Order: sequence, then C-alpha cells, then structure tokens
Amino acid sequence: MIKFFMDSIIVTIVGVICAFLWGEHIKPGGGFMAVFIAGILAILEISLSFDNAVVNAMKLENMSKIWQKRFLTWGIAIAVFGMRFLFPILVVSVFAKLDMLTVTHIAFTDSDKYAHYLELSHAPIVTFGGMFLIMLFLNYFFNHEKEVHWISVIEKPLSYLDHFRGIEIIISLILLIVLQNFIPSEEKVSVIVAGIVGIITFLAIEGLSQFLEHHEQARLAKCTADAVKCTGFISFLYLELIDASFSLDGVLGAFALSDDVVIIAIGLGIGAMFVRSLTLLIVETKTLAKFLYLEHGAHWAIGALAIIMLITTVREIPEVITGLIGLVFIIAALISSIVHNRKMVE
Repeated sequence: MIKFFMDSIIVTIVGVICAFLWGEHIKPGGGFMAVFIAGILAILEISLSFDNAVVNAMKLENMSKIWQKRFLTWGIAIAVFGMRFLFPILVVSVFAKLDMLTVTHIAFTDSDKYAHYLELSHAPIVTFGGMFLIMLFLNYFFNHEKEVHWISVIEKPLSYLDHFRGIEIIISLILLIVLQNFIPSEEKVSVIVAGIVGIITFLAIEGLSQFLEHHEQARLAKCTADAVKCTGFISFLYLELIDASFSLDGVLGAFALSDDVVIIAIGLGIGAMFVRSLTLLIVETKTLAKFLYLEHGAHWAIGALAIIMLITTVREIPEVITGLIGLVFIIAALISSIVHNRKMVE
C-alpha cells in the first residue's frame, strides 16, 4: 500500500512546510494555523473526490502505461496549479473585466477582494461543472449495452433510453431552463452560456474520444505512432476535464475556510495528490473488477454532486453534505459488491 501513496506523502510533507512558512510570512506565529487549515482543505478534497478516483480509474485502465504516468505527473501539476490556482484567477479576470496580472496581484495582496470577485462568478462556474457532470452521469446510465445494473429498478429502464437519440442533451437543457428561472436577472445570461458550454465541452470530448477509440485498431494495425499518441492525449484531456469539473465546487467551497489562495492551493493540492494515488491503487489492484458495483456508485455520486452544484447557484449547501452524499453512494456500492461476491462463492 505504501508504494502507491509515497508520492502523496512526500507532497504532503513539502506542502506542510510551505504552508507553515507562508503562514509565518503573512503573520508571525500564524504558521501552525496555516498548516491546520491546509490539512482541513486536503481532507475536504479527498472526501469530495472518492467518486472522481473511481471514474478516473475506469478511463486509466484503457490507457497505455506512458499516458497513465503522464496523468499522474503532468496531471497533478495541472490539477494543483491549473485548477486550484490559475483557473479561479482566469475566471475572476473574465467576469471582473480585469487582466490576469491585476487579478493575481489582488489574490496575493487583497484576499478579501479576490474572494468577493470569485463569489460573484460562483453561479456560472458551478453551472458549467454541473452540466458537464450531468452529461457524464446520463451518458453512463443511458446505455442499452450495459448488462450489469446495481439499482436495477432504476438503472435497467434508464439503459434503454439511449434509443432516443440526444435524450441526454434534451434532459440537460431542460434542467438548465428550469435552473435559469431561479437565477437573478443580471446573472441569467452568464449561467445559461456557461451551462451550454459545459454540455458542448462534454459532447466534443466524448465524441472525439469515441471516434479515436473506434478507429484505434485500424490505426494500430498500420503502426501509426501518432494515432496512439493522439488517442492517449484525448483520454488525458477527458480525464483532466472530469477532474476540473469535480474540483470546481471544492475550490469555491474552500473560501469558506480561508481566503488565502496559497493555502487553498496547498491544501487542495495535497488532497488532489492523494486522489491520484487512490486512482493508481484502484487501477493496479484491479479494484473495479473485484467490486462489480463500484463504478455504478461513483456515477450515482456524480449525479448527486452535479445536482448539488446546480442548486448552489441559488442556495448555499455545506461542503460536508456534498462529501457525505458521495461517500454514502461509494460505501453502499462497495458493500453491495462484497455481498454479490459472497453469493457467487456460495
């Protein structure tokens, strides 16, 4: 077990040292408090991302070793620096109509002002992530070729809905139309645009991924190295977008605990690293094959998270509720899998 989490332990040690030094830099004597907040944020990130690890593992199992390694190296850099630091700055820059250098300066010198700007862009950010995850949820269950069902009374009827072409898009757009009725008038346009972009992004990545998978065997038969690289890159991009969508709610919720972007990046980064290690553990130990319903539980958790993200556009929901709902689905699916395995043995 330790080999899977060694990198995460090293990152944690480095992160704790950096958090302590930064806390002391900001306020003499504030180092231990900075470490404590970073630790809480790391735990929050891990609790919110169990389902993310399972979904990542599903995709990673079909990727080459080199792209698995790149996801666990390049991917963590993107997850920590890109999504936990750079992305919020980019979002604030767009919605506050300020250049990124100015926003970065505000983030380091006036954290209250930065948090205020980020809060103003909360609705479109979570709408984008929520609609992307809704599409991921529906795309998984609307599949008539899926033979294994966990909650059969619900999942089996859902599996036949993919005969209705475009049903996922229709349902997602209906949700978006319903949602905009509760959004303040000054935010409606940005929320609708963000939701549509979330849907389009999922369709573009999923469509390109399927196209490459369908043509992969023919390309490999021709020994086209570029085709292999391209397929791996699309899968990598797909995973990064899923990870990004999962992280949006956590990034925004982190400001309830701290308005220091450095501490937030450190805490969430440590959590993200442990999620990567957990993903690697699931892949290497073939956990998904051993526990039949685990990926079902993960996708139900994704659906719940997506709905919660959309609700937070108009009503605040504590992060602990979001984390617990996802964890309940994962644990329930795990228990159901263990019961199923025992029945098969008997």
